[in-house]
Amino acid sequence: MRKRFIGPAGALLLATVLLSGCVSVPDSVKGSSAAPQQDLLRVMNAPQLYVGQEARFGGKVVNVTNLTGRTRLEIATQRLDDSARPILGSASVGRIFADVNSFIDPVDVKNQMVTVVGPIKGTEKGEIGKAAYNFVVVNVTGYQRWHLTQQVMVPPQPIDPWIWYGPPRGRHGGYWGPGPWGGYYNPAPAQVQTILTE
Repeated sequence: MRKRFIGPAGALLLATVLLSGCVSVPDSVKGSSAAPQQDLLRVMNAPQLYVGQEARFGGKVVNVTNLTGRTRLEIATQRLDDSARPILGSASVGRIFADVNSFIDPVDVKNQMVTVVGPIKGTEKGEIGKAAYNFVVVNVTGYQRWHLTQQVMVPPQPIDPWIWYGPPRGRHGGYWGPGPWGGYYNPAPAQVQTILTE
């Protein structure tokens, strides 16, 4: 019986396929619509068209204001990945006001990464520094605070230590045998990656 060898590229593809099946949006920010609006630039260009539409935005909380019966988060938004996490290192798309109908202690969320979901209420004039700015306002029905975590990324390894060797000189056919390093050695260094977790 012949064994199949899956090289590093094949192992990486397999891992990608398996991981993609595990990607999901947390229940806290799934919302009630099939595809909440996530294009803030589109909303900013014609906010009146999106009033009442459910939206999902995320990014870094840069300011927190506690009001009577609610908390206003000012968020510098970033693009979201398929699991509704802000994409670390991506540029800010714009600012929003996210109104949460409960008290949130600023120490718990300021300078933290969050994702919010809820209907768009419209826009409100405000300032960033001394510059006038029109903030899109979202009435938050759900939010998720993310935690920065570091993980070690190990280079992909062969799944099978047995490698097919081509026809030896003067013979027909080949043979299966262990690779030069037992099929598991990969000289590439491991990398530390910062990710967002629930």
